[in-house]
Amino acid sequence: MQWTTDWGLRGRMAFTMFLLFALYIVFVGILVTMFDAGMMTILVLLGGFSLAQYFFSDKLALRSMGAREVSADEYPELHRMTERLCQQADLPKPKIAVAETQVPNAFATGRNQKNATVAVTTGLLRTLDEEELEGVMAHELAHVKNRDVMVMTIASFLSTIAFFIVRWGWLFAGNDRNAPPVWVAIAVSLVVWIISFLLIRALSRYREYSADRGAALITGKPGALASALVSISGRMDRVPKEDLREEAEMNAFFIIPIRSGFIGKLASTHPSTESRIERLRQLEKEMETA
Repeated sequence: MQWTTDWGLRGRMAFTMFLLFALYIVFVGILVTMFDAGMMTILVLLGGFSLAQYFFSDKLALRSMGAREVSADEYPELHRMTERLCQQADLPKPKIAVAETQVPNAFATGRNQKNATVAVTTGLLRTLDEEELEGVMAHELAHVKNRDVMVMTIASFLSTIAFFIVRWGWLFAGNDRNAPPVWVAIAVSLVVWIISFLLIRALSRYREYSADRGAALITGKPGALASALVSISGRMDRVPKEDLREEAEMNAFFIIPIRSGFIGKLASTHPSTESRIERLRQLEKEMETA
């Protein structure tokens, strides 16, 4: 495999982290101004949250999906496939997890290449053939190889805190409807959440293209992943809406997001499936003529 560094992705990750860090500083400064807690107290609280997310976000992601780590005895073919792909990608083998759900999807999580987990759903295993599943697993390993899982985890922290304040900040106002610091903090948090969401969305869309290309390099079969995307999209329409709603919070990490309607497409963290398939087909032609 001739792996080449995607400097476009790295540049976007660095720029996104820089902007989010600047937004983080402004956010903390406003919170210190609005509340009489002091800079040190707020920094300790936010620092504690960020460390917890860094070290435990993978476990939280797996738990939110109902996924559990599985052994090679339980899923021997899945483990053998992953081990083979990891050798081709020059990666340490990640942990493998499986979620019992009809939603056909997969995602990677973890803070670095040595502490990564790739999770698949039973719906995905029932939907794809071996070659298609190999393409999906290679896509998730490409995310690990690119280290964008860690960046997405860190980037989502500020958005999570801001959204938490927007959703629950009114509780700190108590019975005083005229508590200006609280309502100002909620308004500022809403702005911070929107900006951070847009930054994450822009980065997430590009990283999907990069992971698709990485999967093609790992397997040498861009058409297999393209076929898998078609199969997953077709199957998604037959999944109960209740199951889709329960798992939509993991959209940024899924291989294909759960979305519906105009707003869902507009706010999607992924490029369109049609666009991804077109790029994979073009890459397949380039690899055939190379």
